[in-house]
Amino acid sequence: MRLALYEPEIAGNVGAVLRLAACMGAAVDLIEPMGFIWDDRRVRRAAMDYIDHVTVTRHAGFDAFRAEAGPRRLVLFTTKADGSLYDFAFRADDVLLFGKESAGVPPAVADRCAARLRIPMRAGVRSMNLASSAAVALGEALRQTGALPE
Repeated sequence: MRLALYEPEIAGNVGAVLRLAACMGAAVDLIEPMGFIWDDRRVRRAAMDYIDHVTVTRHAGFDAFRAEAGPRRLVLFTTKADGSLYDFAFRADDVLLFGKESAGVPPAVADRCAARLRIPMRAGVRSMNLASSAAVALGEALRQTGALPE
């Protein structure tokens, strides 16, 4: 299973996602441009020494990412979706896609995804932090596919 971040803007969020992926055994795709320089110390500080335990692939843009992802199913997490991640059947080779913190993904990217899901939340709150959303989504997907680390 893979986590893909579309044009992430906050170095600390990327670092936290890298740490999550290292702990859970997922790879990470970073779709550029990013809102920070890759060697930003905030990435390494959030990821700590876990950055050496995760496979990270950087892509020049969405088209390059999609070409490299091949036939894998792209599952978009967005507050604009109607379907809940708890009602969805994940597959072990899914790519879980998260949009940029300020704007999500553009409609042209959303249209190329096989599914659009939301994480149910209390009324009156807008959204979770990117790394928190990735943790909830990845945990459920790995649980469903029997791929949780022991």
